[in-house]
Amino acid sequence: METSLLPHWRRNIYLFLTSQFLSGITSMVVQYAIIWYLTKQTGSATVLSLATLLGMLPMALLSPFVGPFVDRLNKKGLLIVPDIIAAIFAIILSVVGTLQDTFPLWLIFISLLVRAIAQTFQMPTIQSILPTMVPTEELTKINGQLGMVQSANMIIAPALGAFLFAIVPINFLILLDVVGAVIGIALLLFVSIPEHPVIDEPVHLLTDAKFGLDKLRNTPGLWAFTLIGAAFTLMFMPAASLYPLMTMGYFHGTVGQAGLIEVVYSVGMLAGGTIIGIFGNWRNRMKPILWSMLAMGLTFGASGFLPGTQRGFILFVILNALAGMATPFFSTLMMAMIQQSFLPEHLGRVLGVMNSITSIAGPLGLIFAGPLADVIGVEKLFIIGSMGSLLCGLTMLLMPTVRHYDAQLQATQLTDSTTN
Repeated sequence: METSLLPHWRRNIYLFLTSQFLSGITSMVVQYAIIWYLTKQTGSATVLSLATLLGMLPMALLSPFVGPFVDRLNKKGLLIVPDIIAAIFAIILSVVGTLQDTFPLWLIFISLLVRAIAQTFQMPTIQSILPTMVPTEELTKINGQLGMVQSANMIIAPALGAFLFAIVPINFLILLDVVGAVIGIALLLFVSIPEHPVIDEPVHLLTDAKFGLDKLRNTPGLWAFTLIGAAFTLMFMPAASLYPLMTMGYFHGTVGQAGLIEVVYSVGMLAGGTIIGIFGNWRNRMKPILWSMLAMGLTFGASGFLPGTQRGFILFVILNALAGMATPFFSTLMMAMIQQSFLPEHLGRVLGVMNSITSIAGPLGLIFAGPLADVIGVEKLFIIGSMGSLLCGLTMLLMPTVRHYDAQLQATQLTDSTTN
């Protein structure tokens, strides 16, 4: 889209990002509170693993079938309705927790599942509307700024959540999700979201999912990139999911130090997102992606060789700041390329398939992470993740269709804009 067609696009997109920040941070505070409650009440790794899987599986399993609805339904409605549903379940959970001494475990799991399903609808909707809200030449920067918003939530939410968890009863703290939903919806009402013409054909879930898969597969460089990204997530996730165990078990640290690692990593992500948001107009975005995979591989590998002492922990903190800074370059730049590669009316179905392929690797990695760490040691998982990251980066470098994809994409778009 040309800048001249969107005279007030910047004010509009920043109002949208503000709504995402305010609704996102309240949702994450509640998410942390629920996990901490489960930890305190059960002390069970199995319960926590199940809670984590419930938060990840809907994205992996439902994304291909959500995409057709994203392409056809009103985008603002797709952002608002899931927030309303999540808020209703938060109210139910709060009421039950007030009437009883403890929350029923099954109701907490249902609440976590509903929240995850709501996010499964919202994430591809946000990804698909960004190209319609900003000029093409600003898309990478705006994606970087969206990443900054998400990173800021990840920095603030743990600290704010810990403070509120200590002074506010959990049954009332959960209602913060309702407050966030009200604020987010109120701001969204003032956001202008361009709508492409609604597709008149009825939804056929399998046919539409196949349509998204075919679109992705028929874009050779992007298809290979997606598969490599899934492999990258599979190798990376086991170690990433065990940061608390690495801190408290291997380095013999405290809960506070485990929280510090999460914050430091998120601060690194915020710094990386800031760099993308300011300097995001690269002629070939594959180069910073390859550099980020190299940086993540090296920092993870180095973490696995650190001594299990407090001096080793200090080095671990520094390495995680660097790894966090590198992380947004892979995910953010990949998303910008996908958004520019397909028509807006096809984007929801393509993103649904792509999100499913990359997301399914996360639960697979989590299933094997615990038993593998018990056998070989958690620090060895960081070395395995490092080798996998470097291998994925080398594979991308050796595949011309992947290595040159973005340069060709931007050259094609420049030619089309010049012709028009």
